[in-house]
Amino acid sequence: MDLKEKAVLAVDALEKEYPDAQCSLVYNPEKAYELLISTRLSAQCTDARVNIVTKDLYQKYTSLSDFANAPLEEMEEMIKTCGLFKTKAKDIIAMSKMLLEEYNGILPDTVEELTKLPGIGRKTANLIVGDIYHKPAVVCDTHCIRITNLLGLSQGKNPLQVEKQLRAILPMDRANDFCHRLVLHGRDVCVANRPKCENCCMKEFCSYANGELETEKKASKKKATKKK
Repeated sequence: MDLKEKAVLAVDALEKEYPDAQCSLVYNPEKAYELLISTRLSAQCTDARVNIVTKDLYQKYTSLSDFANAPLEEMEEMIKTCGLFKTKAKDIIAMSKMLLEEYNGILPDTVEELTKLPGIGRKTANLIVGDIYHKPAVVCDTHCIRITNLLGLSQGKNPLQVEKQLRAILPMDRANDFCHRLVLHGRDVCVANRPKCENCCMKEFCSYANGELETEKKASKKKATKKK
């Protein structure tokens, strides 16, 4: 089985296991900038906490202009429980201003343009491209990187490198939903440091579950020892 075949098996298995895949961040689809802000807030913070914070945040600031003109200290106070609040508050205000001044208040529809916004990396940009514009996207968050590494679909922890590896093998018309499903699977079954392989819908072809990663690791160590 090659990587593309394994990738399709993984996509099919998770689609069956989690048919209603969607982003767990709550936002108004008519205000796409809310997803951008929520995703920025989610860095090193749970989606559940972000949703609690943004419930009040989006009631207070009801437009992009409101966010662009928000007093910094007021913004910091409102998002404080999300962590890293000082940096996040600055980024939210700055990105709102930039969207108004350079993009007429409309979110760009490419990863390249989105990553020009303050505080926005490829993970957030891919989420916007996939969820808002319904274009092929690969959201490389911690769940995606960890689980695809274990499956044997990717190698390494560098988000950009993993994204490139997955773009080469995933059916891209299904990639965005696949990434959402990886989050659900990572929370329920393939939990960090304690995966429940016996309950996994992908155990039949998962490299970790079948001991293949351990075999590869031993082979690499043996090869390295011989070189010395």
